[in-house]
Amino acid sequence: MNPAKAQPEWPPVVVGGAFQTGIMLMKHLVRAGLEVCAFDSNPRRPGFHTRYGKVFLCPNPDEQPDEWLRFMLDLAKGMRRKPVLIPTSDQFLASIAKFAGQLREHFIFTPSISLQAEIGTKDNQYEIAERHGFPTPRTRLIGSLESLEEFMAGARFPCLLKPVSARLWASAPPGHPLRFKKIVVGQTAAELAAYYALAREFDPQAVVQEVITGPDTAKLVYLSCYGRGGERLGSCVVREVRADLMDWGSASIVEPLQAPDVDALCDDFLKSLGYTGLCELELKRDSRDGQVRLIEINPRYSVTADAAPYAGVNLGWLHYLDLIGQDVEPVRQNSHDYRHAVLQRDLPTLSSYRKAGLLSLRGLLHSYRPPVYFFDLDLYDWRVTARTMLGIGWSLFGRPWMRRFIAKGRGGR
Repeated sequence: MNPAKAQPEWPPVVVGGAFQTGIMLMKHLVRAGLEVCAFDSNPRRPGFHTRYGKVFLCPNPDEQPDEWLRFMLDLAKGMRRKPVLIPTSDQFLASIAKFAGQLREHFIFTPSISLQAEIGTKDNQYEIAERHGFPTPRTRLIGSLESLEEFMAGARFPCLLKPVSARLWASAPPGHPLRFKKIVVGQTAAELAAYYALAREFDPQAVVQEVITGPDTAKLVYLSCYGRGGERLGSCVVREVRADLMDWGSASIVEPLQAPDVDALCDDFLKSLGYTGLCELELKRDSRDGQVRLIEINPRYSVTADAAPYAGVNLGWLHYLDLIGQDVEPVRQNSHDYRHAVLQRDLPTLSSYRKAGLLSLRGLLHSYRPPVYFFDLDLYDWRVTARTMLGIGWSLFGRPWMRRFIAKGRGGR
């Protein structure tokens, strides 16, 4: 049996990132009795309002790397013990890997941080997956219109285009059509080329990929934690019920699934890499041949990772125990009947499923049948939850109402 609660002398935890993902990791660790804090460079992140621990404002590591390193060293000096460091965003994962040599003297973190940073970019992860025999859709890193045309010459459409790192498109100029988008889908060669013309305005490199066919319910997520010796400490598989962008987006509601073939495929792959730490593999079973293929690798604590504790696999806690040198007994999922929902993703997308004839009232109620757990609804953390609910209300009702109000003010209809 693994410890259920922390001992008073155990190290505190520093979480990299104050997105909702970081808050949820903080919550699970605080409930295990740990002292937890976090940091982020954007004061508008919801973590600055959480009740689960103090969040420090840090320099942006992309823009001020040396200042960020000094911030991290000062943060560690203020801790009562050498803290455990766990990233929850790609930005801080990359920064920790970049300064691993200096940070390791002051923080405890996974020994494979460099591998995680390498896998964290789209140009590397598909090449690594193919090299280790993991099934992937036809994918290429492009840097010019000529390389795109070469890919399209033998491509089966539709195809998607995505940035090498999600942060790159997020930094697009205000008003740019690709700003904050994670992917765009071209139904034809001309449409895909037009999207690339937009992307290359601020970043010529992108990843182009053939689409894995099948409904959203064919998407699977493998959630896992691997120990310092490479052994698997915990894992579970969940199935997507809906996505925040129908057919293409990230999971908005999931449920556990028993999929031994997926479990074995993913476990073999990560062990072949010598992987340690937390990892999410997003997959899809292709409707054409039934083959499970890779969509994306997230080598860190992720949004969907919050579903794992309800299956009896508290990934963040297992990772912590391993990092501080505890002997961890491997665990497997012990619950196969629950739903995990991200309300700020799921509620705005319901109308799309309804219009497509994929969601009835009965189906909606069935997807929210108990037991159901929420990523972004926590009455204890009421300030964060209130902000989330306001954001959902604005996305559902505010903008159409505002457009009608403005139109009336201008004499329109």
